[in-house]
Amino acid sequence: MFQIILYFSLLVLAISLVLFLIRIIKGPSTQDRILGLDCIGVTLVGFIGIIMILQETIAYSDIILVLSILAFVGTVAMSKFMERGAVFDRD
Repeated sequence: MFQIILYFSLLVLAISLVLFLIRIIKGPSTQDRILGLDCIGVTLVGFIGIIMILQETIAYSDIILVLSILAFVGTVAMSKFMERGAVFDRD
């Protein structure tokens, strides 16, 4: 029963990935695209986490950590770019 729930969760996450890709492609504004990229990062972390549970391994925990850090830094950098027009201040 537990594996059925995990496989169903993988299906839901896969569908959400497709919907987020559509949001990135069709998003009317840059903010929608940034939000879509952030959601894809979070969804991929969940997807890999469920695969780790199904395979009963911790081999992918490094991938989850790196992906989480990259998603966070990317979101912060894109948000700063939207706000100021540049990621780094050159004073």
